[in-house]
Amino acid sequence: MNTPQLPELPIFRTIAEAAAELKQPAYVIGGYVRDLALGRESKDIDVVTVGDGITLAQAVGTKLPGRGRVQVFKNFGTAMLPTKEAGDIEFVGARKESYRADSRKPEVQAGTLEEDLARRDFTINALGLSLNPEDFGALVDRYEGMKDLASKTIRTPLGPDVTFSDDPLRMMRAVRFAAQLGFDIEPDTFDAIIRNKDRIKIVSQERITVELNKIIESPTPSYGFKLLFQTGLLHLIFPKMALLHGVEKVGAHAHKDNFYHTLQVLDNVAAAGGDLWLRWAAVLHDIAKPATKRYFPKVGWTFHGHEDKGARWVPGIFTELKLPLGEEMRMVQKLVKLHLRPIALVKETVTDSAVRRLLFEAGEDIDRLMLLCRADITSKDHERKARYLRNFGEVEEKLKEVEEKDHLRSFRPVITGEIIMETFGLKPSRQVGELKEALMEAILDGTIKNEMEPALAFLLQQGGTMGLAPEGGFVHSPN
Repeated sequence: MNTPQLPELPIFRTIAEAAAELKQPAYVIGGYVRDLALGRESKDIDVVTVGDGITLAQAVGTKLPGRGRVQVFKNFGTAMLPTKEAGDIEFVGARKESYRADSRKPEVQAGTLEEDLARRDFTINALGLSLNPEDFGALVDRYEGMKDLASKTIRTPLGPDVTFSDDPLRMMRAVRFAAQLGFDIEPDTFDAIIRNKDRIKIVSQERITVELNKIIESPTPSYGFKLLFQTGLLHLIFPKMALLHGVEKVGAHAHKDNFYHTLQVLDNVAAAGGDLWLRWAAVLHDIAKPATKRYFPKVGWTFHGHEDKGARWVPGIFTELKLPLGEEMRMVQKLVKLHLRPIALVKETVTDSAVRRLLFEAGEDIDRLMLLCRADITSKDHERKARYLRNFGEVEEKLKEVEEKDHLRSFRPVITGEIIMETFGLKPSRQVGELKEALMEAILDGTIKNEMEPALAFLLQQGGTMGLAPEGGFVHSPN
C-alpha cells in the first residue's frame, strides 16, 4: 500500500500559508486521504484545523483570485469554500463529541487533533496529510489506518462499543464501506455491531436510508445485505426483507431461500449496470412471497399473487424508508407487478397479442423490465438456465419486432373517451368505460389496427351490440 501523496494543487499551499499566519495547524483528513491511498477518485476534501475552521476558511478565501466566496454554517461550526481546482472544500475546527444514550445529537467541544481523529468512525477514515510548512504532505496515521487499508479491514479507532454507542449510524457505515470497498469487518468490530444493533432505533430514517442506498449501489450489494442480516441490523431497519430468509420443507417439498435468491437477482442487476431504482425493483420483486406462501400436498409450495401484493406494498415501503414517492416509486411498483410476465412468455408460445399487452403495460420501462427478468433467472440447474435464457432471447426478439411494427411504448388509442361520448351522445358513464376497454382489447389482440377508420367501425359495431346508435346519425370524421 503506497503512502498517499497530496496532489500538486496550489490550493493546498494557499491553505498552508493561511494556517501558518493564523498559527492554526491544518490537515486534510478522512475519506479524501483514504481514497488517495486506494487510488480511487474523490472530490470531498475536508480540512481540519486546531482552532476555528470558519476563520481559516475566510482567510484562505481572501487569498484566492476574486476573493473566494465562503459559505458559513455557524450552527455546525463549519465553512465551505468552492474552488475551481479542487471543488468544494469543507473547513472545520478539531473537535471532540459525546452522545447521550437517548439522543441522536452530539455534544461538541473544541479538541486536539488526536481527539478529532479518535472520534472518526474507522481507522481508514482517520488518516491525515499535513498542510503545515514544517512537514507539508506528511502522513498522520495515529490508528494504523494504512495497515487496515492494506489488509482490507474495517476497524474503529477506539473501542467499537464506544464508537457505535456514540453514533449508531456508524454500524450502517461499517457495512457500507465493507460493501463499497470489498473489505472485511474486523471481528471485535463485527461483534460490537451485534451487541449495539438496537441503538440504530434512535437514528433518523433519512440517515439510515442514505447508507442503505449506498449499499444497494455498491459493486456487489449482496455482500452488504448479508452483513446487515448477520449482524441483525436488517431485522430492525427492513424487517420485510429479513422475512425472506429461510427454507421450509414438508416431505420432499422445499422452496428456495428467497432471501439469497433476491440477493442473486440484485447482484445480476448490478453487474448489468442497473441504476439505484432498478436495483430497488430487484430488492422488492419477491418481497411479498412470505405473505403469499401456501403449501399443497400435491404440488408443494406456491406464492400465487406475490407480484400483485408486492406491488401494492411498494408505496408503503417507500414511505417507511423515506424514499421518494414520485416517478421512481411508480416505476419500481410497475416492475414488481410485471416481473413474472416475460418469464411466463418464455414458457409458452409467444403470440403477438401477448407481446402487445406486455409492451403496453410496461411502456417506456420495458427495457428495465426485461433486464430485471433476465436477472431473475437464477436456477442452479445449468441446462435449465441455459434453456430459459435461450427462450428469453426469443421473447426479446419478438418484443423488438412487435414494437417496430406497432409502436406500443407510448401507445394511445386513436378513439378517445371524448369521441365515444360525442358519437353516441353519452355523458361520462360506465358505458363509455366499457367501450374504451373493448377498443383497447381489440387493438391489443390485433383484431383491428390503431387507426381511425377501422377503430371507428369497430366502435359503431360494439355500440350497436349495447343498443347505442350514433346521435342524430352523427359519425365522427376520420379526418
